[in-house]
Amino acid sequence: MDVEPESAEGSWITDTSGNKYLDLYGGHAVISIGHSHPHYVQRLNTQLEKIGFYSNSVQNPLQKKLAEKIGKISGFQDFNLFLCNSGTEANEAALKLASYHTGKQGVISFSQGFHGRTAGSMSASDNSCITVPSPESPNVHFAELNNFHQVESILQNHEIGAIIVESIQGIGGINMVSRDFYHGLLWLCQQHGALLIMDEVQAGFGRTGKFFSFQHYSEGLNPDIITMAKGMGNGFPVGGVLIHPKIQSMYGLLGSTFGGNYMACSAVLAVLEVIEKTSLLKNAEEIGEFVFNHVADLKGLIEVRGKGLMIGLEFDFPVKDLRAELVKKHRILTGSSSNPNVLRILPSLAIRKEEIELFISALKKLLSEKKYHETVYLG
Repeated sequence: MDVEPESAEGSWITDTSGNKYLDLYGGHAVISIGHSHPHYVQRLNTQLEKIGFYSNSVQNPLQKKLAEKIGKISGFQDFNLFLCNSGTEANEAALKLASYHTGKQGVISFSQGFHGRTAGSMSASDNSCITVPSPESPNVHFAELNNFHQVESILQNHEIGAIIVESIQGIGGINMVSRDFYHGLLWLCQQHGALLIMDEVQAGFGRTGKFFSFQHYSEGLNPDIITMAKGMGNGFPVGGVLIHPKIQSMYGLLGSTFGGNYMACSAVLAVLEVIEKTSLLKNAEEIGEFVFNHVADLKGLIEVRGKGLMIGLEFDFPVKDLRAELVKKHRILTGSSSNPNVLRILPSLAIRKEEIELFISALKKLLSEKKYHETVYLG
């Protein structure tokens, strides 16, 4: 996008020319509590005045405080927490833990899935633009999302240590795991001695109205490993892995120089404190329902998918030009996906109804003014 932000507040970005843009993308679903939230800014400033960084060679009590708060709010008090710096690092750690615990190197991932750009997570991503051969890559087998029998067949014919899946595929176009499929994966993992890794890097930290998106249908049946990142720090680089207590730890198996540093912990604690005090999960659920109820009649719309404020609008035409005109004519930022027909909406969890109404109104106006179907030359 041809936008150069200079400042931001709430759901709005101001560029270097003083133009204001409604941010419905949040920098890849990163902005969870809003740009420049006062509590977030105050917490980071206060921490920076004390100490900004030291490595994990010393004690950092903020890490324990953060682990306890994540456990309390998410409902995973008995899980252990590893802190790193990004989603791809979190998924690398998860894949490493699964291989170490099971003694198997095979991995099942899914079509249109995306888990990162480093060796292991890249190999588990269904994206030809980023995948390259690597000696560190795990042995990955791809299945179609929600195809239970295909996953079962792979498990029966290969040594599989982990299944990694996004309960809502972000970059893939907001494709959703079904309730039955999630429960089926848990059963298959138990039967074949594999671990289930839920990638909540984009959907986690309340974006869907639940702390983790799989909690919409888990009914108390939990995965073995949960990865998270984007919304954790509201813009500060941080990632994390929640690890079932049955998975044994070993000194040096996982580690990070910057992971869980003072500033990162302060950023995540600020996010959790705001989520706790301002009912942002409820707001995400309610605004999401409002969007679903008010876009159904959009011209060219095939389907609305997602939960809460992780929404995909699939049209019967590529949305590239539509996104460009939302920026140019209405100063509204939205997201794309690997599916060229899907418009992604990933705003702050604190977005207001009147701000979403601006988007819906702009969308209807553009769709009524112009046809966005590709012109096909028939000769």
